Amino acid sequence: MPMAGRKPKPTAVKKLEGNPGKRKLNTKEPVPAKGMPACPDWLMPEAKKEWERLAKLMNQMGVLTEVDMAAFAAYCQSYARWREAQEHITSGGSTFETDKGYQQQTPWVGIANTNQKLMLQAASEFGLTPSSRSRIVAGNGKAKETEDEMEALLGDSGVFG
Repeated sequence: MPMAGRKPKPTAVKKLEGNPGKRKLNTKEPVPAKGMPACPDWLMPEAKKEWERLAKLMNQMGVLTEVDMAAFAAYCQSYARWREAQEHITSGGSTFETDKGYQQQTPWVGIANTNQKLMLQAASEFGLTPSSRSRIVAGNGKAKETEDEMEALLGDSGVFG
């Protein structure tokens, strides 16, 4: 039975974000071994290009490891299918005329929409969208620790000191 509410963030992502909620981190979460997964042979050619474009950078950032191969392959494959559909729409249009003279959406629009949704969901998991990237702290991954809870609540407003 599925759990209610938001799915939990991986500890690695919380660390990159600086643990903004200051909640205790899960020390028992499995940590995948470092290493870059090989690009699967079965990916579409455009998906392989996307893999080559991003895999090394993501591995260096610590968001892509051996165990992430299938999830990253899904992102790359969705990207390739979305791009293929967009190229068909660009060259042939998004609608066609039926035998009875009605305008109908081409199947490529549905293919593009479906794969764009899948691609963006996967991209968000890996920090590849502006909003998901904005939650990641650059540098050593450590946020500034406040020494006092009251200081954290009041901030640096200077009202009391």
